[in-house]
Amino acid sequence: MTYKEAEEYLEKIQCYGSVPGLESIRELCERLGTPQASLKFVHIAGTNGKGSVLAFVSTILKTAGYRTGRYISPVISEYRERIQVNGHIISKADFCLCLERVKKAADSMAEAGLPHPTPFEIDTAMAFCYFQVKKCDIVVLETGMGGTLDATNIVENTLAAVITPISMDHPDFLGKTITRIAENKAGIIKRGCTVISGPQTQDAQKVIAEKSLQTSCPLVWAEPEKISKVKYGIEKQRFTYGAYQDMEIGLAGKHQVENAVLALQVIDVLALKGYPVSEMKLRRGFAETVWQGRFQVLAKKPLFIADGAHNEGAAEKLAESLRFYFTNRRIIYIMGILRDKDYDKIIQCTYKYAQQIITVTPPVPRGMPAYELAREVQKYHQSVTCADSLEEAVELAELLADKDTVIVAFGSLSYLGALIKIVEIHGGKHGRSEKNRGSSKTTFRRDR
Repeated sequence: MTYKEAEEYLEKIQCYGSVPGLESIRELCERLGTPQASLKFVHIAGTNGKGSVLAFVSTILKTAGYRTGRYISPVISEYRERIQVNGHIISKADFCLCLERVKKAADSMAEAGLPHPTPFEIDTAMAFCYFQVKKCDIVVLETGMGGTLDATNIVENTLAAVITPISMDHPDFLGKTITRIAENKAGIIKRGCTVISGPQTQDAQKVIAEKSLQTSCPLVWAEPEKISKVKYGIEKQRFTYGAYQDMEIGLAGKHQVENAVLALQVIDVLALKGYPVSEMKLRRGFAETVWQGRFQVLAKKPLFIADGAHNEGAAEKLAESLRFYFTNRRIIYIMGILRDKDYDKIIQCTYKYAQQIITVTPPVPRGMPAYELAREVQKYHQSVTCADSLEEAVELAELLADKDTVIVAFGSLSYLGALIKIVEIHGGKHGRSEKNRGSSKTTFRRDR
């Protein structure tokens, strides 16, 4: 199988959609020899912050010398980005080998009259196969959607079940209340693991505590109220948390300090389970952690930021950061949202901080057309422009900006990879940040 053939196959199987449940992925993995059974996992569920916590934890473990796999969803720039070992994405050759193996097993299921695995199940099985071949010491695994019936939830060797803050998202799949959504997310909790949770609403707290008690799992809560001596910044931030003095992270956004604290709690738990990390390696891992599309600085003059705020909770966090960092600064938005998201809540959380809003159409089937989004935004904000393309949106934003303006592109992660590439090509109106130079190739990617 060539990489072009792999892309064509992945495009072809999109027709199988997304089907919650574990029967199909379990059958698929059994036909592959249950590769996940030989691996140890940090399993992460939640609504917002999953990717950032995964980035912190996996980078720290890699820095400490552990061969660390990570599985992420969705991706920003490159389809293969979802499967990584020690921060390196799976090569095209290995990707083709793994996919060929999984395709054979999937075809055998279809020939036996069983449902064909979904694209996400194919991806997940490939990841398990690759991590097994690479003999990973530990895998940091992000759920796709939910927890209980998510394809990643066939894993049994969970060392740590991590639950980031839960808010409303995917109500048609996960439930229309925080309690129901939390019950779904808490499905990753299994006997033998330790549960580590970020701050939650009272309803979510109750669900997580009850599930931990039912499974006899120790429960550790991150405690943001114990964070002190915080020095916020766009490129570096510092904080103290308990015995951890003057920690430095390279991720921007006011909420990233709380994500880092949750990651610290995970590292502490893993040390008790045979994965110790020295303080020197911990500090180095924090400092080296990068995460595309999460309050990411793309250019400096004007300041151009990309953020994957695609639901109400993430939009609230983005608004908090904009208030904190850019009070009295002129802000221009580029906004693109999927039509099945609660776009009205996202707009309400963010519109008041922008002087000008430019809408775009995310380049995926679920993308809300720019003119429809512009109509919705106009209910709250009068300065709205509909762009015909991402290129036009970037050009218009830079034309309207001066060197002190802040441009913020946010919404669906599905368009941010392409936008990042455009900004890098443009170099920003007045020159881009050296930190973000380099390729950001965009190829086939999943609509999530």
